[in-house]
Amino acid sequence: AHCCVCSSFFVFLFSLFTLSSHGGSTDMNPNFTRRRSSERLLSSTSLATYRSFDKLQQSQETKSHQHKPNPWLRKPLWAVSEEGPEDDEQNFTESKRSLHRHLTLFDLISIGVGATIGSGVFVLCGLIAHDYAGPATFISWGIAGLSACASGLCYAELSGKFSVPGSSYSYVYISMGELPAVIASACLTLEYIFSASAVARSWGDKVVAYVQHIHVTIGDGGDSWMMKFLDPGYCVNPAAFVVSAASVLLLLDGVKESQKITNFFTMFKVILVIFMCMMALFLFQPENFEPMIPVKFGFTGVMRGSVSTFFGYIGYDEICCMAGEAINPKRNLPRAVMGTILIVTVLYVLAAVALVGMVPYNDISVTSGFPDGFHFRGIEWASQISAIGELITLPIVVLVTIMAQPRLQFAMAADGLLPPIFMKMDETGNLWWGTLISGVLCVAIATCVPFTYLNDLISAGILLAFSLTDASVIILRQTSPANKPFLLQKLLFAFNFLSFTMGLLLGGKGTVGHVLSGCNFLALLVITFFIGNRCPKAENSDYGDYFETPFIPYLPLIAQFLNWYLIGQLEARGLLLLLAYIGLAVMFYFLYGAKHSFGNTIGWNQIEEVVGTCLNRDVDKEVRTMISMPLVQYDNSDVGEDDGISMETEGQQEEDDISIGTEDSSTNGK
Repeated sequence: AHCCVCSSFFVFLFSLFTLSSHGGSTDMNPNFTRRRSSERLLSSTSLATYRSFDKLQQSQETKSHQHKPNPWLRKPLWAVSEEGPEDDEQNFTESKRSLHRHLTLFDLISIGVGATIGSGVFVLCGLIAHDYAGPATFISWGIAGLSACASGLCYAELSGKFSVPGSSYSYVYISMGELPAVIASACLTLEYIFSASAVARSWGDKVVAYVQHIHVTIGDGGDSWMMKFLDPGYCVNPAAFVVSAASVLLLLDGVKESQKITNFFTMFKVILVIFMCMMALFLFQPENFEPMIPVKFGFTGVMRGSVSTFFGYIGYDEICCMAGEAINPKRNLPRAVMGTILIVTVLYVLAAVALVGMVPYNDISVTSGFPDGFHFRGIEWASQISAIGELITLPIVVLVTIMAQPRLQFAMAADGLLPPIFMKMDETGNLWWGTLISGVLCVAIATCVPFTYLNDLISAGILLAFSLTDASVIILRQTSPANKPFLLQKLLFAFNFLSFTMGLLLGGKGTVGHVLSGCNFLALLVITFFIGNRCPKAENSDYGDYFETPFIPYLPLIAQFLNWYLIGQLEARGLLLLLAYIGLAVMFYFLYGAKHSFGNTIGWNQIEEVVGTCLNRDVDKEVRTMISMPLVQYDNSDVGEDDGISMETEGQQEEDDISIGTEDSSTNGK
């Protein structure tokens, strides 16, 4: 089963790496000034001008030839690069239609830590210790943290250079093309909607366990109306519905308001985790660590635990998805990414050591590790504080995780890969409809799907998104030799394939497995040498004073190896689920995205030509910006008498647009 899944999945992955350069618009031409990203609002006059420009270009393409969508079309760098004075915040906040840049460095770290600490400490530490790694749980967290750090450096570079919403989706779109970008966005949806649902479900299970514990303590047997409501059976969890629905309603009220709550509860949660760890270390028993790796688990169990722990490392990716609202993103985003990884890894390892040191791993609860552990040791007051603290702080993970999904949808809708409704904002600039649609899906999954069914699929999606981002850094920083086109893509495919098979082989036993593992490892070293020495640095890959990942291409390759190695630890069922999920994403792209994408319907090259013409003319700055950005549609009701501007007729708009680019442009054309 592993071989079948491996072959089918990597045949598809091979096409992504080898064909991503076909037809792609990379725009490495330094003659074109980099433009501000797509979230800036323009005046209604500029909007009307660009709308008719869009219609004109589409009509010309329809008349000239039958357009065939290109799934490997890449987004040009000038469409996502952002330059200008870093302190010129009015450019980003002056419009009620823009994604306001209001998130400070502290806010970004709070989002990252708030999304991770909680789901890892409260949910996964006990589960991994009991089922996978035993006392070696802290090793599982350390391995996952090492991989997250290697990938985090790649995210830090790309988030600083391209501070636009979308995270991995935006980075993969630039480096590989539309179809790989859609796959990356599908993986991010696993991270955001599905993981928020899983945490909400876990919170609901904790509520049921806590109420049941109270009823058992008072001696009524737990057969009350409250228990019948909280645990009606049929895999339905009303408490998960309540917490997920409340988070969605809070986000519908606005990000600024929810961010204040996030900062407060993140600080409270970190204090709670430190309290639990200190109390558990006070009850530490060294004999609980003998043996360090139980025989029934082995090192395979430790690595299997590392896969599951990746569920707790989604925070810094959410920071990148909020890049469109970050103040001074060039400086703050890389710092927030690395700061989040450092904080959460230290707390995870500390919590794992403290929990196993307090309670033997066989007696650790898989749903409520620390509260049940304190109860096991007879410290009831600490058990009550931990249980209540978990119930109070864990919902903030749901809130922060859902927050990133509408920003991802906004980025895709701005490129035409999702319907325009996902871009609509209310009067405060909140992505109201995108939040509502993703929130309804999250509430439905949290209410009806148990946590254990989601964990492995989410972790696999995170690892795949990380690998795509790591590969994006290499593709943007290096290129194939002139006499060997696509050599870099082919080498990257081979490296990823061998990394995956390495994860499968090291789990086996016997001489044959060891020999194959050794040959596999040597092949990986050879491929790494060829990528580092035969693939030169890409032209115009120097973006100026930005953070850059060190040791290119070796560090991103190490990150990809760790990611695929951990994916290889999944069971065949988990790999099949991942493959089926990606298949649905590909189907959606060809049914909708390829037919509506901005690059395929208008064409990045055509827009680039207009930008080049406008740069040499005295054309209104807003018109130039609008032409160089993905099409953002707003309701006609938003433009009218209130703004003191009358709408032009469609014919007048087309005449004005035709005049742009002619030698004798009139004032109206400008």
